[in-house]
Amino acid sequence: MEMLKAAIAVALVLAVLDGIWLGLVVRDWLVRQFGGRLRDPVFWPPAIVFYVIYSVGLAFFAVTPAMAAGGDLVMALGLGAFIGLIAYGTYDLTNWATMKDWPRQFAIVDLVWGPVLSGASAAGAVVLLKATGLG
Repeated sequence: MEMLKAAIAVALVLAVLDGIWLGLVVRDWLVRQFGGRLRDPVFWPPAIVFYVIYSVGLAFFAVTPAMAAGGDLVMALGLGAFIGLIAYGTYDLTNWATMKDWPRQFAIVDLVWGPVLSGASAAGAVVLLKATGLG
């Protein structure tokens, strides 16, 4: 049950942060980077599956250990950021290495965003769990 609470807390924070990032901050820039290769509208089923898997992963590898350490925000932030670097690094560096026209600037920005988003989502989940008394 604790894992489920942690995963839901991560998903809430992750959805808000990535929604703002993708929907407002970098939307036009993404269109310039990828042009007609972007789906419009987004095909939601694989996106939802990703967010569920990623939320559970952050909950398991970052939030749960941080909560076991008394709700340690620094631990959640660091573990979440490290997972983000691994996940986003795998995606961006593999695509950059294998795709002819993978935008270098996108890879670099995404390699920064992944750890920031993941660390903030894990830390935010700890704050949410502690604030609501669910943790």
